[in-house]
Amino acid sequence: MNRARGALPGAPGQQDAAAWVRATFSRVAPRYDLLNHLLSCNQDRRWRARTVRRLSGILRRPDVRVLDLCCGTGDLLLELEAAGGRGVLGCDFSGAMLQQARRKHSRALLVEADALRLPLADQCLDLITMAFGFRNLADYRAGLAETCRVLRPGGTLAILEFSRPPHRLWAALYGFYSRRLLPLIGGLVSGDRSAYRYLPASVSRFPSPEELAAEMRAAGFAGVSFELMAGGIVALHTGQAR
Repeated sequence: MNRARGALPGAPGQQDAAAWVRATFSRVAPRYDLLNHLLSCNQDRRWRARTVRRLSGILRRPDVRVLDLCCGTGDLLLELEAAGGRGVLGCDFSGAMLQQARRKHSRALLVEADALRLPLADQCLDLITMAFGFRNLADYRAGLAETCRVLRPGGTLAILEFSRPPHRLWAALYGFYSRRLLPLIGGLVSGDRSAYRYLPASVSRFPSPEELAAEMRAAGFAGVSFELMAGGIVALHTGQAR
């Protein structure tokens, strides 16, 4: 299997994969935040806060241009705005998710668009963040190429995404939780169990931290590094556009 192809390798094409993912997230949008906090035991807040701390130096620069890509309901947007003291551009291809985000934001400019075809000029941004959205792209390499296109030379891409723990026992425990308990709880609360079966399935198909770092370098990013959080359940990758 070509891991670079995206979250739904069995789909006939990019448009079919994108349509399925968009419909899935649109269905769960009203309870998406509640389930994020519940299913992660509120650790998702800590992961986003740690990401923002890592990027605080960039966010405090004067006139910095920031895009939160696959912004969903906008939780990371709020923290980026607070850290930088200015509005941030948010983009997602689910209108239902953006409706939830608009209830939280007064300064953010929110745009409905596909991450593989951004309505932005070349080299117009200083920072792109993606929190738990990159995994859902129909084509990972195309997504990296698009972020590289719109970043200025030296601009930073930061991808916060689920991963697979390297420790065997922790991986087994997390695997049991994500495959058995997570779909059950998610299905009961959201009324859509298939959406929460998709989460562990998409993580299992996602590149390892080392593989994603290699894909970022191949796409043209320099200084690529990553750090693991929560014993490897989550990884934060960063790199600079050349």
